[in-house]
Amino acid sequence: MSPDTLSPDEATRVRRGADAATRPDVLRELAADPSVTVRAALALNPHAPPAANEALARDRDERVRVLLARKLAGLLPSLAGEAQARLQQQTLATLTALVADEALRVRAAVAEAVKDMPRAPRELILTLAQDPAVMVSEPVIRFSPLLGTQDLLSLLAAMPSPAILRAVAERANIEDPVSDVIATTTDNEAIRALLCNRSAHIRETMLDSLIARAVQHVEWHEPLVNRPVLPPRAARALAEIVATHLLEALAARTDLDPVLGDELRMKLAVRMTVPSEPAVRPERSTEHALVEARALDSAGRLTEAVVLEAARQGETRMATALLAVAAGVPIAVVDRAAALRSAKGLVSLAWKAGFSMRVAGALQTLLARLAPGAVLPPGPGGSFPLAVEEMRWQLDFLGRMGR
Repeated sequence: MSPDTLSPDEATRVRRGADAATRPDVLRELAADPSVTVRAALALNPHAPPAANEALARDRDERVRVLLARKLAGLLPSLAGEAQARLQQQTLATLTALVADEALRVRAAVAEAVKDMPRAPRELILTLAQDPAVMVSEPVIRFSPLLGTQDLLSLLAAMPSPAILRAVAERANIEDPVSDVIATTTDNEAIRALLCNRSAHIRETMLDSLIARAVQHVEWHEPLVNRPVLPPRAARALAEIVATHLLEALAARTDLDPVLGDELRMKLAVRMTVPSEPAVRPERSTEHALVEARALDSAGRLTEAVVLEAARQGETRMATALLAVAAGVPIAVVDRAAALRSAKGLVSLAWKAGFSMRVAGALQTLLARLAPGAVLPPGPGGSFPLAVEEMRWQLDFLGRMGR
């Protein structure tokens, strides 16, 4: 209800509920006011007495409880010191009740307000971090400075959802034991998030293990090449598997030993002058690639693994044909997205083909030759980062361009 439609008496009560000078006993009475607008004004009043806040925490209207949760969480940093001890205790008790609220929006409001507070109550943070709703737990897990290594290991031991695993992987300055757990999972998106996290500590032996597995995971190559610390053994191993543009970035690193740098630049020079690299099959013609892609599709064998293998081998025409056949579009549509270097276009085609963002990332690098910073990354939990409506528009645009 807007202020313009309030009756004069209701408008007066709203002003009293919002006024810091209103007597505490009046504010307590307003907590039971029949008008939700009055109670909402009181919920926003930082000077409302604890008894009024406690009553509002049981308010029948979820919106009032959300406003109260945000206010109380925001008041926590100002309630330090002995003089405020009792008020802090009362505020925390009310907040604890709100954290147990059945309404997701109420719990999420508390989580959003305290997620990065260095002086938030630790028990409150732990409760929020263990909330079954990702909307509540994810921001706290990702940002709270109060969660230590043991807390994170306990969360990981509970077999969390992919979104929570990724939230841990994206935390600043996670330690080796946490990185070890993430790196040994089968969640490829969480591992990529870990590798992209430049502040994450990763043991050298674990980095070696990830590079060995990266032969099958093209989407890990770019973050591996750009790790802030890259031991010589890791750099040499990467040089054997990454695409030419990433080998170029690897050879350009200034933190490598000069001898190793020369070695990588020599390898790059050889690759640039040799038409076809060892262990890579000759590039198929478009016609041949389409015939093979259609045969795989008819046999039910046109899978993500086939597309990723083509990307790993650098087989541009084969990957293009596989994407076109799987998406049910002319090969010219895929070529158009590649020529435009359209990250959104290729992501939309991968979506239409029924592939995951793992494939979409590899195809952006292979077909559009996008630099690492231009690649469209996956959304939370490896989801597509574009709305369905936008992906449909991208597909329609690519199709209309050829008419």
